[in-house]
Amino acid sequence: MTDLFLLVGLPGAGKTTRARRLAEEHGALRLTPDEWMLPLFGASDPDGKRDVLEGRLLWLALEAVRLGTHVVLDYGCWSRAERSAIRCLAEAEAARFRMVHLPVAEETRRARIAHRWATTPGETFPMTEATIAFGRAHFEEPDAAELDGTATDDPPAGWTTWRQWAAWRWPSFG
Repeated sequence: MTDLFLLVGLPGAGKTTRARRLAEEHGALRLTPDEWMLPLFGASDPDGKRDVLEGRLLWLALEAVRLGTHVVLDYGCWSRAERSAIRCLAEAEAARFRMVHLPVAEETRRARIAHRWATTPGETFPMTEATIAFGRAHFEEPDAAELDGTATDDPPAGWTTWRQWAAWRWPSFG
């Protein structure tokens, strides 16, 4: 069975490091939006382009699992709705959805962010205190049911399917 791994966590949680390891261990295609944003746009999210890029990468991920290729999505996915949509889309392609949540102490996270900026500024984005606080305030921690795969959320109100919601959330997906 083909696996679709979704890395979940805030900046500095260690998602990309784990994504690299998973890709190597499973011979998987690794899709990390941060590695595309700088070369393409020079910033983390100019004019909402990140959502467009993530939509195309999600589309590519599903194409890859259809072909039998394991995929690692290094997205962060702060909201339960995003994670539920990706789970549903992966399972619709007969892929095994494997969420990898990386909780980390706030001090460790901040130290990693500072270290990354100090050592590889050409490969990362500066993060202000406001950006760090925004992430913490908006991140929805996965609960036990979501982590063990027993959560079966319906699409948000106004949406009939997760595919429709995903096409709205990530405009270039549909």
